[in-house]
Amino acid sequence: MTQKTRIEPLPPRRVGLLTRAMYRVARRRYGAVPEPFTVAAHHPRLLVAGAVHETMQQRASRTLPVSVRELAVLWTARRIGCSWCVDFGSMLQRLDGLDVARLAQIDSYATSPAFTEDERAAIAYADAMTTDPHSVTDEQVADLRVRFGDAGVFELTYQIGLENMRARMNSALGITEQGFSSGDACRVPWAAEQARAAGNR
Repeated sequence: MTQKTRIEPLPPRRVGLLTRAMYRVARRRYGAVPEPFTVAAHHPRLLVAGAVHETMQQRASRTLPVSVRELAVLWTARRIGCSWCVDFGSMLQRLDGLDVARLAQIDSYATSPAFTEDERAAIAYADAMTTDPHSVTDEQVADLRVRFGDAGVFELTYQIGLENMRARMNSALGITEQGFSSGDACRVPWAAEQARAAGNR
């Protein structure tokens, strides 16, 4: 896979010790270094800030069912057109033990029996929030409050808003799908070099 991002991904030899350690942790966890990390490495402080934030929000987001949250986030990525986020999000759903086969039906989520009423409501909210200008209604939020409670609505809103930021940043920087959902996450330019070097030892 070849892809040219608008800002060059930085290989391990061109980053500091902390960033290199973050690359290693990410590779162990996901099988490859996520390309947004390698682009963000140009600004190590924001890379660290983002990683800390992602870790904290993952630990804090425990009110909603995982499927509700992840489907809303995935829909947001699709709505914006961030193929990297869709790719990575599909892998996360698989790692969470969710049914990824049903994602093929997500365009017809409103009528497909593959999705529950709660999941449909969350996806519809993600769609309304991500539309410019947003089209969220009082009735929609009232329905979500009945389903998930106030904390659940806030968590859902937070996650959708966060994905809007991720997806818009990745799209603006030319970061596209990396092969996580197919198990071939190797596009970062130096990954192939590392694999060849390891094979030659």
